[in-house]
Amino acid sequence: MKIGELSKLTGVSIRSLRYYEEQGILSPIRLSNGYREYHDLAVDQVNTIKFYLNLGLSIEQISGFLNCVLKNKEAFCKEVLPIYEEKLEELDQQIQLLTMIRSNLVERITAIKEERTRIDDGQ
Repeated sequence: MKIGELSKLTGVSIRSLRYYEEQGILSPIRLSNGYREYHDLAVDQVNTIKFYLNLGLSIEQISGFLNCVLKNKEAFCKEVLPIYEEKLEELDQQIQLLTMIRSNLVERITAIKEERTRIDDGQ
């Protein structure tokens, strides 16, 4: 199948598919006219890439274990668990930071509303 068809079947832009190829995680065959020809399994491969991107993993992280996952199952790929644990730690840190920022905003909003109430009450 051609790149446009793969794009339509997966919902991934042609530009992204070319980027995946540049990064070595998608490998079409080049025809003599320069066109890319993708195997039918490329749909599953692109959907797997989309899945991992939606988990927040980078292309670099995905490339480290993608072939293993596609050939085996996720549970059999030793590279996956450390990446998941690293991503979870990163998310926990972001949640902690966002919780602190939220708390600061709530405090500021409360202070502003209290100040407005005092001014409106003529104090």
